[in-house]
Order: sequence, then C-alpha cells, then structure tokens
Amino acid sequence: MTTAPFDPSKLGRGLAFAAAITDLGAALDHSTSVVVSAPPGTGKTTLVPPIVADRVAGRVIVTQPRRVAARAAARRLAHLDGSPLGSRVGFTVRGERQVSPDTRIEFVTAGVLLRRLLTDPGLDGVGAVIIDEVHERALETDLLIGLLGEVRELRDDLVLVAMSATLDAERFAAILGTDAAPAPIVTQTVPAHPLEVRWAPCPTPRLDERGVTWAFLDHVASTAVAAHRDLARTDPAADALVFAPGAREVSEIARRIRGLAGELDVRELHGQVPAAEQDAVIGGRGPDSRPRIIVTTSLAESSLTVPGVRLVVDSCLSRAPQRDAMRGMSGLVTGPTPRASAVQRAGRATRQGPGVVVRCVDERTFAAAPTHPAPEIAVADLTDAALLLACWGAPGGAGLRLVDPLPAGSLGDALAVLRGLGAIDADGRATEEGRQLARIPTDPRLARALRAGSTLVGARTAAEVIALIGGDLRVADGDASSTLAALRSGRSPDARRWQQEVRRFERFTGQSGSTGEGPARGVLDQTGLVIALAFPQWIARRVDHSAQGATFLLASGTRAGITGPLAAADWLAVADVTRSHGRAAAGTGAIIRSAAVITESDAEQAAAHLITDRVEAQFVDGRVVARRERRIGAITRSSVPVRVRADEGGRDAARRALEAQGLGVFTWSEAADGLRRRLALLHRELGAPWPDVSDAALLDTLSSWLGPELSDLAAGTPAARIDLAPALRRLLPWPEAAGLDALAPERLEVPSGSRVRLSYPPVDDTDARPVVAVKLQECFGWAETPRLVGGRVPVLFHLLSPAGHPLAVTDDLASFWAGPYAQVRAEMRGRYPKHPWPEDPWSTAPTRHTTRRAALQHPGDAPHGR
Repeated sequence: MTTAPFDPSKLGRGLAFAAAITDLGAALDHSTSVVVSAPPGTGKTTLVPPIVADRVAGRVIVTQPRRVAARAAARRLAHLDGSPLGSRVGFTVRGERQVSPDTRIEFVTAGVLLRRLLTDPGLDGVGAVIIDEVHERALETDLLIGLLGEVRELRDDLVLVAMSATLDAERFAAILGTDAAPAPIVTQTVPAHPLEVRWAPCPTPRLDERGVTWAFLDHVASTAVAAHRDLARTDPAADALVFAPGAREVSEIARRIRGLAGELDVRELHGQVPAAEQDAVIGGRGPDSRPRIIVTTSLAESSLTVPGVRLVVDSCLSRAPQRDAMRGMSGLVTGPTPRASAVQRAGRATRQGPGVVVRCVDERTFAAAPTHPAPEIAVADLTDAALLLACWGAPGGAGLRLVDPLPAGSLGDALAVLRGLGAIDADGRATEEGRQLARIPTDPRLARALRAGSTLVGARTAAEVIALIGGDLRVADGDASSTLAALRSGRSPDARRWQQEVRRFERFTGQSGSTGEGPARGVLDQTGLVIALAFPQWIARRVDHSAQGATFLLASGTRAGITGPLAAADWLAVADVTRSHGRAAAGTGAIIRSAAVITESDAEQAAAHLITDRVEAQFVDGRVVARRERRIGAITRSSVPVRVRADEGGRDAARRALEAQGLGVFTWSEAADGLRRRLALLHRELGAPWPDVSDAALLDTLSSWLGPELSDLAAGTPAARIDLAPALRRLLPWPEAAGLDALAPERLEVPSGSRVRLSYPPVDDTDARPVVAVKLQECFGWAETPRLVGGRVPVLFHLLSPAGHPLAVTDDLASFWAGPYAQVRAEMRGRYPKHPWPEDPWSTAPTRHTTRRAALQHPGDAPHGR
C-alpha cells in the first residue's frame, strides 16, 4: 500500500526547524543514524518524523518519555497534516492506542517500545525509530539506545534518529555511530526571545523534616498571583506555568491560587490528572476563555509546549529518584532543582515570545544547586531494567553500547530481587517465569503478585490491587484498603482512570472476570495479601505504639513509622516506604506511605521463603545461652529458651553467637595473643599460605579452626576457659609451619645471652614493626640490627635504663652507638653509677649486671670509663 508523502512546507510553517529540513535530508542520504540537536520549541518533534517517514519504507516509531507528550505530539502532527488521529499519525501509550494499518508515524512511550522489542526484536514493518528527548537521560530511553544498537547490527536498513534539546549531541553521535565515524549531527539554533529573570525568595525555609513547608507553598501561590497580575497589565492574554516538585504540592498551590484569584482559570498538570484533562491543558485555551495559571510538575519541563505561556513561576524544587541501598528502598526525594532543569523551565515562557521567570529563591541559593540532574540509570531501582536486559539476552547490559553502564551496586540489588522471584537463573539469564513477568508492563514484583494473587483472591481483585499500588494514585492516610474501597464505589476522583488500569492488568492474568478459588476473604485480607506477594520484604509487625503513631519492623530489618488508622494494626503489608525524618517517621528515618492490614497467616504464606526456624544463641556472662526463634525475615514471631547441646545444631548456634558478638568474648592468653600477632605479621609480609587472622577472617572461618572449641562452648564451657592457642595452630600451613619460629620467633637472643620476648604489632596495624625492649647494657658491641621474616622486617629496639625506663628507640644499632649513645651516657652515668657506661661500647662485654658483678664474671673484660 502506498500513501501520499507528508508536506514539510505545510507542516513546518512558522517553525524554526524548517530551516534545517535540507540538512536533515542530506544527513539521512549518507547515514542511517543521525543526531538532531535543537532548542525546545523549534518544532523538531513535529517536523523530523514526517521527513524521515518520506525516506523510509515502513512505519516510523517516535518515542517520548511521557504519555502526555506522546499523545500531544501525535494530535498536533495529525492536526497539521489534516488527517484524523489514528490514520496516518497515531499513538500508543499505556492503556490507550490509536493506530490503524495506514499509520505511518506512531508516537509511543519508551516503555512501550522496550516491551515491543521483546516480542518483535527485529521490528518487522518498522523503517525508522526516532528517540526524542535523549538529553533527559530517562532510564528507558538509555536502554532503548543500547537495544536498538544491537537491532541495527542485523538490520542495517533501520534508520535511528536521536533528538536532543541540549548541547550534548557529540556524546550521542559517538554511541549511534560506527567505529569508523560518529553519526552526523543536524543542528538548528534560533535567536532566543528575551527572558526577564526575577528573584522572589521566601523568608522561611522551603523544606523541613516533613517535606515542603506550608509557608513556602503559600509563598509560591501568592508570588504566582502577583506576578501574573503584574504581567496582565501589559499582556492580558498571558498564561502562566507554576512549577512544583510533586502532585501534592501542585494541588495545594492550585487550591491557594483559586482562593487568591477567583478571576483566573487554575489548572493542574501532573501524572495523576486524567488524560482528557491533560490534553485540554496542552491544547491551549479559546479566545474568550479566562487567563490560565497552570500548576505543574516537571512533566511540562521540556517535552511539552503549552500555548500562551509568557510567565513561569519556579519553586526551584524537584523530585528525583533516589535509592537507599542500606534500607533496601527507593523513592522520590525532594531537593533543589538542578540549574540545567531550571533553565529548561524558564524556557517555557519564551517559546512564543518574550517572557518572564520568577524564581522563588535568591541568586545564591540558585547558584548552589546542582548543575545537571543525575541520569536516572545512576539513581533508580533497576529491577525492571535488569529483567528486560536478561530477556533480551544481555544480562546486566553486557555487550550493549549504553550511554552509561548500570551501577554495580544497584544492579546487584536488582539481580538479587529477580533471583528471589525466580525470574533469572544463577547466570543471570531469564527463566520462563521471568519472560512471563516481563510480558506484564509493570514492575516485576507487581507482575509476580498479579500472577500469584489471581489464583488466591481472583484475577479481578488482584488486578484491582496492582492497579492501585502500581499507579500514581493517592492513598489517603496510607490506607490502601480504604482507598481501594473508595475506588470501587466510584467516590474517588481517580476511579475512572483506575478502572482502565484494572482492565488492562486483568487481561494479563488470562482469567478475566475470575473471582478466584481461594477461601472467602474480606477486602482487608485481599488487599494485604496481594501487597505482601509483591513486597514480602516489607511485611511489617508493630513494635511500638504511642499517641503520635506507631513504629513497625519490616521483614527487611528496616524500622518505619506510620500515623493514622493503620497505626493500631498488628501486621501490615507495606506497598510504599520512603526515607523521612518527619514526626510520622517516629524517629526511624522512614515512613510508611501505603499499606494494608494483613493477617499473620497470610504474612507467612506470602513470605514463605523468608521464614526461618532455628536456634539462636548469644553469650551471657561468658556462656552460650540459646533460644529457638521463628522469624519472617528480621521479624521474630516466637522465641523460647532451649538447652544447647554439643551437637551440630549447638555448634551452629555457638558459631552464630560468635559471629554476632565477636572474638572479644574470649580471654586471650599471652600465648594465644602472641601467636596470632606473629601470624598476622607473616600474612602481612608474605601473604598466602600464611593465614589471615583478622577478626573478620577468623569469624568467617570459625568452623575450620575452632570446631572442637565450638562443641565445648555448646556443652557449657565458659568462653574464658577456652584456650585459643591450639585452635590457632590449626591454621598453620604445611609444610611452611616448620619455619614459624625462624621467621617470627617468640624471643630474640641478645649479646648478653638473655632471650628477650618480642612484642609483635597488633593484628590490625598494617605498618608497625616488632619491638624488643632490652636494657642498653645487654647490647654492647651489637652492630647489625636483626631482621625478621627472612630479612624483610627490621626489629625496633627500645633501649632501657637499668630501672627499665626507655632511653632510646632505634632500628639502627650501629648508628646509635656512633652518635646518640654519647649523650645518653653523659646523662645516665651519674644517675646509675653502679652500671657500666663505657666510652667505647664496641669493645665492652655486654651484661645484664652491675659493673662490679660484671667484673667478677668477666675479669678481663671489666668495663671502663664509667
């Protein structure tokens, strides 16, 4: 089937990018990969797709980072083309699709194309892919670049275009190009409309421990109203965009503006707003309608043009993903807007003419903000990305030309989650279960709960719960069950959008309309069980309760606070927990944002793989005391005292107690401590096979060197009576053990004949040397400092007075006798007149006795020159 070409001259009328049409055509004539760089508002999203479509056979797929942007771009291009939406130009986003066999250009979100690639890796029937807004560095966009690079290795006819609104085109050109040359770059610059920058700092803090302050929201609202009224005196038709960090702040600011300026049409624009309302905002207003103030999140930051906007009021706050590896949680954290993003926001005011931006901070605060936002791949939860890559056949992104590699720590956490779901095998390859989970366009944990929950509570109920916790719906008071009841009744303003998601998820269960075969359950039990199937590590038990709220211990080991009706529950299935230091966190550093009550039996069912039943022990007054504990992760369900026996279970209990409390429970004898220090020096200097005897290493290998003693401890022997010297000798390597005393002797024979004990450095000291403390007179005539460990380590001498006080420290005896000794002799001979202080220490017999006794023992060698 052939279709008429698009008309660039018609489509590009009034668009700055029309001047680059010839350059883009020339680039496409010479390369199948091109990078387009042009400022926002120049028309590249409108013009590039039809230009490419007229040069390729097959459909052109254009990705957008957001659903509202994909719908808006498709509607605009279809309108300019004069064709019905869904014919020549269409779109596909989550839960909505308008395309036909005649569609030549299809706008999609990056996530839609990622999952399409899993089922159609060759992209049959597709002639080109255009990735828009690559500069935003969304995780799904970054993954697409890597995957499409592999597709093009098999399909050299597939055209790939990356479009950026910032000056980072060279980086993407290198990735999209070949080893021989980067992809060509098509650039279009336009003179910027004048932008007036104003500063309106709030006299009170923007943020406190609970988040954005009410006072700051008041300030943003009043600033927006005042700035709009000021601008309306010269431009009555001007609309305004007000940027807030999140949906809650958007609603609060919008409510305040309505109270301050009833004459204005105040709209909200964020992910929770129904699609029809989003589209109405993007579509602009009629000539007779009231001026608008649109309060929005970063949704309108770069990829959307809102007609009529001449004023931007910027809170200079943003929400960005952040992962807390220690607590095992991810979430959106409010902080200063990066300056590059603030520039993008300000640009909304000058897309169609001169504009004004009012920033609700002072210049110093603005200058202190981060320069650029972190790429999402560096801060996001990577579980879904890791599963997609495993299904693609590139575990962890191996072999892909990604803009940035996946961070090792976050990737490791994601792989651990996927292994727990049975989605990948030990080598990181996708299992059949993993491929089934990847078919469902949501987080793998939610997909698993949808599949498992369908058999327990029915497909419809499981889909309802997943649509609630997997979307961006508000959960009142953190109570997911009550919110679900409101959605079912239709009382919630989000009910229609939620129902669409329910139907979408229900289709993936293969049990549409099923009510399940499990036992009858109430809405509370159903909701809690499905949530627990998704997040078993967040099953929580109440451990403290007060008038202000409650503290719960999660199976992961994290403590989190909650207020409201759920604070009285004994067990919760938590769907959302984030870092917070507000009052509701109850001093735990985390707050439960969404949860449902769950029974203890359902908690056990959902987290069966986290249940342990074993004897736990600890040292009390030096003896092993044990309890039999049944746990769900870190949550102790029952604990009863048990008697420890000298069997395998008792030895394991003693070992775990030592691992928890450390080697300090033992009383180290001089022999054991000395042997350990000697072995530590040999390991430090020679490495293997001499053993590592650090605390960490010994605790990691208790069973291999402390086996008999573990039995003694389990049988009731106090730790203080355990002799560790024989146990440490089990670590000695064979046959090297025979050289222990030569390499690191216990004692050192000095010239007087005394055998003086060496003091070896502490085990954790990586620089210190062995020390011998000996009376100075016992070393007369000793020129060469002894060295240990085969000559590698010189001994450090602490030369003592007859009374045992330190006189000098040296590792060079010859230099000491030739120099500092003379001063020591001058100071000490009067203080210790009965001991030898010869002028010539080289020719004097060493002695540990007084001068008189030394003369009696060695008549011919009596020291002179006292």
